[in-house]
Amino acid sequence: MRIVLVAHRESETNLRLVEAAPRGVAFELLSPTAAVRSLEPGDAALARLDVLPTVDGIEPGILEICRLAAEGVRVFNPLHALLATHDKLQTARVLTAAGLPHPRTTHVVAPRAAAELEPPVVVKPRFGSWGRDVLLCQDEAQVRAALEELSTRPWLRRQGVLVQELVPPLGHDLRIVVAAGQVVGAVRRLSAPGEWRTNVALGATRLPADPPRAARELALAAAAAAETDLVGLDLMPASDGGWVVIEMNGAVEFTDAYSLDRNVFSAAAEALADAAAATRTEPLAAVG
Repeated sequence: MRIVLVAHRESETNLRLVEAAPRGVAFELLSPTAAVRSLEPGDAALARLDVLPTVDGIEPGILEICRLAAEGVRVFNPLHALLATHDKLQTARVLTAAGLPHPRTTHVVAPRAAAELEPPVVVKPRFGSWGRDVLLCQDEAQVRAALEELSTRPWLRRQGVLVQELVPPLGHDLRIVVAAGQVVGAVRRLSAPGEWRTNVALGATRLPADPPRAARELALAAAAAAETDLVGLDLMPASDGGWVVIEMNGAVEFTDAYSLDRNVFSAAAEALADAAAATRTEPLAAVG
């Protein structure tokens, strides 16, 4: 059996997943264009398209992902899953429709438009990552200043901006990796001194974590609601003692630090391989 990771970069995560392929399964790393030329019906592909560095959309390759699915390739993280995990407005819609805890979110299409939510709030791009252009606003004046500051960004003119209810930052959160309906990895992210965001790109550190049952169940439910096959989910403790899904990442990067009872790369690769094998052996629906 053959599974191709469709991505633009030889990141550590992509290379380690290829190396972790279980016996009898060939994992490869190909660009979207090369994947279309190479894959055939019966093969499987894992879409690993990330957010653009300009935070105004998803990396090129969406058309190729759709073409693979149309030609009979089993696509993990198909287009609707990538949108549900990369477009934070769609994330809010998907999680809210599923009845899962997520901060209230509004979409502001003009920089000088009034935000519906009262502060404190977080202002962020629709397609964001690395904590880039994510601003914490404690009052209306800070909201206006944030919208004014971001009004010069090309992404705002094309996509608007999100204003999201603040879940009080605690200086740490929980990131859980789910592969094919299984929790395969997790870390606790500790924010850098003086920083409220927990992005590793902003200096946060990763600590070993054993997610409690409630957090695992919420992560699995959110991954299922987004119909995604390999995803990272950022969770924060809620005031009621539960958990809140803050964001989802459809091209999540992870390291050995995420390993739980076994190596995270082996666990993810085997979960995906098992899912691909199950798809190939499903009986055809009866005709007539």
